[in-house]
Amino acid sequence: MAYINPGCPYPNDYIKRFNRIDRTEVLDLYLFNNRQQASKVTEEWLITYNTEIPHKALNNMTPIEYKTLK
Repeated sequence: MAYINPGCPYPNDYIKRFNRIDRTEVLDLYLFNNRQQASKVTEEWLITYNTEIPHKALNNMTPIEYKTLK
């Protein structure tokens, strides 16, 4: 919440979407023994999300592919 400007809908939507995706694709799928384990799984998921999964907003390219076009 420290990174969200009150009353500004755009960052709120981005943060809400990230939290939803993180919850459904990471946190709900595992039973973690500790916070370090949760952090490790989340870091691995972020790498996969940013390098292997195509995004509709990027014309079905991965962020890495999209970055190389610019």
